[in-house]
Amino acid sequence: MERINPHQGHRERKKRQFLDFGPEPLADHEVLELLLFYAIPRQDTNPLAHELLHRFGSLEAVLEASQDELTAVPGIGENAALLLRLVPAVARRAAAGHHGRTVILNSPEKIGRYLLQCYAGAVREMVYELCLDQKGKLLTCCRVAEGSGASADFNVRTVLMNAIRCGASLVVLSHNHPSGLALPSAADQTATDRVQRALDTVGVQLLDHIVVADGDYVSMAQNGTLRRTPL
Repeated sequence: MERINPHQGHRERKKRQFLDFGPEPLADHEVLELLLFYAIPRQDTNPLAHELLHRFGSLEAVLEASQDELTAVPGIGENAALLLRLVPAVARRAAAGHHGRTVILNSPEKIGRYLLQCYAGAVREMVYELCLDQKGKLLTCCRVAEGSGASADFNVRTVLMNAIRCGASLVVLSHNHPSGLALPSAADQTATDRVQRALDTVGVQLLDHIVVADGDYVSMAQNGTLRRTPL
């Protein structure tokens, strides 16, 4: 005899509420609960949703947690953690997506607006690399590092190989300050110089390094801390 899931009625009500009214009427724990339904089909996910919010502090922080951080929560397995991480990744790709259309990033303003979409909702530091052709056409956008909290280390060789693989003429580096100002630090300057020297060896120009924070951005090319002439 097939076992009856005692939580099925509750799940159906939550799904219907979302389908009828969208996520706005749902509390943060109810959004998480609904999402976890699809990774944990035969368990009451309400306690798990509350535990995630208690541990990480907010819905945004839960969705930006690493795989290891999520699976450290009792009851969150590999599949549930993967689903929680997939949601913001897909949302960011959709927001900044360029598949099937040409994206021209030929000014610091256009680059900044594009990157604001990439970092929307991010609560941990991430480093992105934009590879462009000589006219500013976006060839690829790669996330080259993701940090814990407020720091992200990245491999300069990875930046270099991404540029070579797609035949880039120009590269824009970017990172965010999740809990700070969009002002380049001394460490940012050092990292920029390292990337610039590496790209110079293969004839690729580091066009800019954009720092994003709190819905704002600073272009190192515009403020004179990048020794290149912006487009």
